[in-house]
Amino acid sequence: MKRILLLTTLVLVIIIFSGCASEDQQKPGVYNNETETTFYEGQGLTPIAEQRNNAIKGTQYIERESYRLQVDGLVENPREFSYEEITALPRTSKIVDLDCVEGWGFTGKWTGVKIADLFEEVGVMESASTVIFYSADGYSTALELDYLLDNNIILAYKLNDVALPPDRGFPLQLVAESKYGYKWAKWIVRIELSDSEYRGYWEKRGYNDRADVGGPAFER
Repeated sequence: MKRILLLTTLVLVIIIFSGCASEDQQKPGVYNNETETTFYEGQGLTPIAEQRNNAIKGTQYIERESYRLQVDGLVENPREFSYEEITALPRTSKIVDLDCVEGWGFTGKWTGVKIADLFEEVGVMESASTVIFYSADGYSTALELDYLLDNNIILAYKLNDVALPPDRGFPLQLVAESKYGYKWAKWIVRIELSDSEYRGYWEKRGYNDRADVGGPAFER
């Protein structure tokens, strides 16, 4: 009888603590007076506090007022965009999973501007085929122009309905759907249009340039 009572108590404790853990995981955070969304269109989102993060030089801190995004290379009208000019463009939101090549990942609601809309502002030349993204920490990566346009890829400035926290890439993070996380450039300060292939930080170190989720991590 005592053994049954002990087992019953143990099961109840496990259930209670499991319930608390599950509730904590869905507890939204508050960032600069914005409360994040952790459930959207019937789907649970990973709270920002539980999202893992990689960076080559740690978190970068960029001032909103002085920030400028330079877009140049094979474009008709090279220019710089302020944060306010970027957020004034038509916005779109998507639920997209970020999958790291290391095996972890998370689900987020990303809000930002379609790269196609940004490129309309500068006029992309017909010879352009590659888009290179440069980050404030010296990181870089590149993707095919057709991939970015055909998939309506966005530059996000919000995650789970709050402005990107510094460790998640403020002011802009590339939402490279179906690509491993090393293609998701953060703290983007420059975008260059090119007609040549480009190997970014991890690609130069042997990582697969296509970076398709589920595909090989390294070049063969």
